[in-house]
Amino acid sequence: MGEYKKVEIEYILKSSPGVLFSFLTEPSGLSEWFCDDVNIRSSVYTFVWNKDSEQKAKLLSFKENLYVKYHWLDEPDNTFFEFRIEVDDITGETALMITDFCEEDDEDETVLSWNSAMQRLHRVIGS
Repeated sequence: MGEYKKVEIEYILKSSPGVLFSFLTEPSGLSEWFCDDVNIRSSVYTFVWNKDSEQKAKLLSFKENLYVKYHWLDEPDNTFFEFRIEVDDITGETALMITDFCEEDDEDETVLSWNSAMQRLHRVIGS
C-alpha cells in the first residue's frame, strides 16, 4: 500500500440537516444512494454492493444532524470517512462536507466515485 492522502469535497444540497442526516446514518437512507444494502451489528455497518461485494465500517462518532464518522475496517487505522453537515448562516444553504482518504494515485477515482454517489443522493432527496 502507498501513502494515504486526505480528500475533502463539498456539495450543496437542498435538504434540512435532519433529513440529510438520516440518509448518512440509517440503513434505509444509505441503501438509497450509497450502496445496495446495509446491515448494522453493534457499531459495525456492513455495506453491500451488487449482492456479492461487501465492506465493513465501524461507526467512530457522530453528533445528530451535524456529522458522522466511519472507519473502513480493512483500511489503515489512521483513516476514516466523514460526512459533515454545515448550514450557511446567511444563505441558509446546506452543505455536505465529505472527508475521505485514498492512496495518492487514487484521488481522481475517489472524487469521481463521490461525485457519482452525490448525483444519486441529489435524486433521492429531490434536490
